[in-house]
Amino acid sequence: MVALVRTVAYLGLEARAVEVQCQIAPGLPRFNIVGLADKAVGESRERVQSALAAMGLSLPPKRITINLSPADLPKEGSHYDLPIALALLAAMGVTDAEQLADWVAVGELALDGRIVASPGVLLAAIHASEAEVGLICPATQGAEARWAAGIAICAAPDLVSLLNHLKGSQTLPPPQQGEVEQSPPGPDLKQVKGQETAKRALEIAAAGGHNLLMSGPPGAGKSLLASCLSGILPDLTPAEALEVSMVQSVAGLLEGGRISRARPFRAPHHSASMAALTGGGHKVKPGEVSLAHLGVLFLDELPEFQRAVLDSLRQPLETGKVDVARANAHVTFPARVQLIAAMNPCRCGHLGDPALACSRAPRCAADYQSKVSGPMLDRIDLHVEVDAVSAADLALPPAAEGTAEVAARVAAARAIQRSRATETGARTNAELAGEHLDRHATPDQAGRALLLQAAEAMRLSARGYTRMLRVARTIADLAGAEQIGRIHIAEALSYRRQAPRA
Repeated sequence: MVALVRTVAYLGLEARAVEVQCQIAPGLPRFNIVGLADKAVGESRERVQSALAAMGLSLPPKRITINLSPADLPKEGSHYDLPIALALLAAMGVTDAEQLADWVAVGELALDGRIVASPGVLLAAIHASEAEVGLICPATQGAEARWAAGIAICAAPDLVSLLNHLKGSQTLPPPQQGEVEQSPPGPDLKQVKGQETAKRALEIAAAGGHNLLMSGPPGAGKSLLASCLSGILPDLTPAEALEVSMVQSVAGLLEGGRISRARPFRAPHHSASMAALTGGGHKVKPGEVSLAHLGVLFLDELPEFQRAVLDSLRQPLETGKVDVARANAHVTFPARVQLIAAMNPCRCGHLGDPALACSRAPRCAADYQSKVSGPMLDRIDLHVEVDAVSAADLALPPAAEGTAEVAARVAAARAIQRSRATETGARTNAELAGEHLDRHATPDQAGRALLLQAAEAMRLSARGYTRMLRVARTIADLAGAEQIGRIHIAEALSYRRQAPRA
């Protein structure tokens, strides 16, 4: 007899169906797991055997074979423990195999028989919903699974409770849906003294989803400005929140099934490796650029990142996704992020200040800034200089306009962009492309004349020209203008810096 139990394999944000087949046949006592399993899956033998022993059960002295089908699909992770145990129990006759036919099972087993959390339960729940079957998962992740509507969920704390529930001698309570977290309060823009140009650039970046680079001396307020961005960005829509939560689920970061409507804000240290930033590793996991999907990726001290690591972001910033290619797998993670970066003008940070600049200026500035490649800079829409704040500015009272007022204008501009989304498919102006960009971002005659003149003088690349048009469209949306005018082009050009030649 062969017992069958359904489970899933995770490939990026895709959950593929896997069938756990268990056969107990005559022969020398042996417990084999086959089907391209990694080390974590191979170690399921010990966890399953110990969990059954905790229930007072021992394995039959026969040849036990567990096959994970399809056999050519890589299997990674500890969530195969529970389906392997259930298939084994069904083959032993402890539970009815037919009762398991309409369930997908995921979960890791502790040595005492408890079912503990494993990454990716939300993806498994969505897969079960599409397959029109139920989901068996750890009790601690029932709230997470409940976000996939329309399926039966059996959230069990341990194997004994699960078997009793399947037999009908015990009823496990249905899990409650996880909470929706409110956006955490961040710094108010009123705390930023001076820096009106940088504040305006931050507002434009938030309104259109544009990339922004702030350059200035240490202590000018670049990091504070970046941290204020979360407060002026609109909350995620329910569909977007679920999309972000799927990335967090597969990364094992969705705690307690709580889904947040706040946009992700990731700020990796400049020592981060390429795999940490873009994803990958021995067990392919999403990187920081994917964990920031539909949110903000803040790179402080930009030139301190390894150049190869920064250049690995060039494709995700253009396409909105990361393709991690391996010899045995090809995984795609979403990466539609808004890049906010900050840097000093040179290594000492005081270029242009005769009293503080080092003796190597301006050569040190050229060497320092060249660590960021021209193609990378070309993908940044807004470049703004953040000057040092004087003591007189610091003594001024807080500004009259803060996060609430800027957030209202950003929300109004985003509403205009949403009204176009049904036609363009673009969430923000930063995603406009092709004929939709031509239709919605064509300037008037005066604006076109200025644009052509500036493009020639600044020697803009085709990418730079397109990105500058998107910024102008956002500036026009903030002003409530139907068509892009000369004033909008002029402001967009003021934030554009030509990428340095190698």
